[in-house]
Amino acid sequence: MRVLVAEDEPVLAKMLGRGLRHAGMAVDVVLDGEEARDLVELTDYDVLVLDRDLPRLHGDTLCRSLASSGARTRILMLTAAGSLDDRVRGLGLGADDYLCKPFEFPELVARVQALARRAVPATPPRLQRAGITLDTARRHATREGRTLSLTPKEFAVLRVLLEADGTPVSAEELLERAWDAHADPFTGAVRVTMSKLRGKLGAPDPIQTLPGIGYALC
Repeated sequence: MRVLVAEDEPVLAKMLGRGLRHAGMAVDVVLDGEEARDLVELTDYDVLVLDRDLPRLHGDTLCRSLASSGARTRILMLTAAGSLDDRVRGLGLGADDYLCKPFEFPELVARVQALARRAVPATPPRLQRAGITLDTARRHATREGRTLSLTPKEFAVLRVLLEADGTPVSAEELLERAWDAHADPFTGAVRVTMSKLRGKLGAPDPIQTLPGIGYALC
């Protein structure tokens, strides 16, 4: 799941990015509206968490533009302006949901996850292949009944492989779907994470490496 956070308060922006990454999302964080606009034009985000009062380009303007473009990105407007008129106005601009500050972080995560499900074709709540079961709602993974203790990144990679249902997934696609925009394609991050994931899955190795193509779950 790819999420863009556009929030001009640096401390809050950092907290949002860290918390959403901990929830297993690939998150980019920007502090102004123009940078947010540039990124949504380049990257296919599932959800944009958008503060209204952004510098350089107001959140309302960005919301209206993105909604009218027909992009599949869902917009969660996050703002201190919490009156009924403010909420109605925000939703009228094209926002898909509206959350007032201050907020409880678990609610924010739940709302982002709900919007992401609307942005892409529905994913079954339980993904299964090669003796592996992934409960996407509870974020719980097992293989042949054995619980797997996975990091958020390992969980995200395994989810992408399971969703592919045996179809090869390239390293570039894994970077796109499980990492954020700052991931360096030359660092070997995918290879290292895949090696650790294989170790936790155990034998026999269910992940097939296809040279020049990518990876697939057997």
